[in-house]
Amino acid sequence: MKKLIVLFVTMCNFVPLLWATEGPNQHLSPDEFRTKQKAYITEKAGLNKEEAAKFFPVYFELQDRKKELNDEVWNLLRKGKDEKTTEAQYDEIMGSVFDIRISINRLEKTYYEKFKKILSVKKIYMIQRVEMRFNRELLKGMQRKNEPPRNHEGKKK
Repeated sequence: MKKLIVLFVTMCNFVPLLWATEGPNQHLSPDEFRTKQKAYITEKAGLNKEEAAKFFPVYFELQDRKKELNDEVWNLLRKGKDEKTTEAQYDEIMGSVFDIRISINRLEKTYYEKFKKILSVKKIYMIQRVEMRFNRELLKGMQRKNEPPRNHEGKKK
């Protein structure tokens, strides 16, 4: 169960970067996404200007490193698309995927220690919650854009 939660949190961190949209067929650039994310986290977690100025460079450094590792996972998983992939190759792919996910968890723990030098543990906790809420709201917005319009009674047309 713990592994599933870690996987969910990890994916929540990167799915929005890949799929973030603002309006029909408009994608946010990574810089636009980060600007919105930074503003949201700063406001909702109650960071002051000094805290935000110290925290976000380290936070985005972590996000960049995690993205690199997640890109490795996606590349490994693409190898399994070949119909000629053997069980041994799938085993090797999955072993590598899990090793990378463990590396991501260790990286997050390392950065947690760095964050504690910048912010209180309570603020770090708040940032975790706010980050998940930001990603959830972004995904909900995307789902709404993909749903058919509803009539005045709330039924799909």
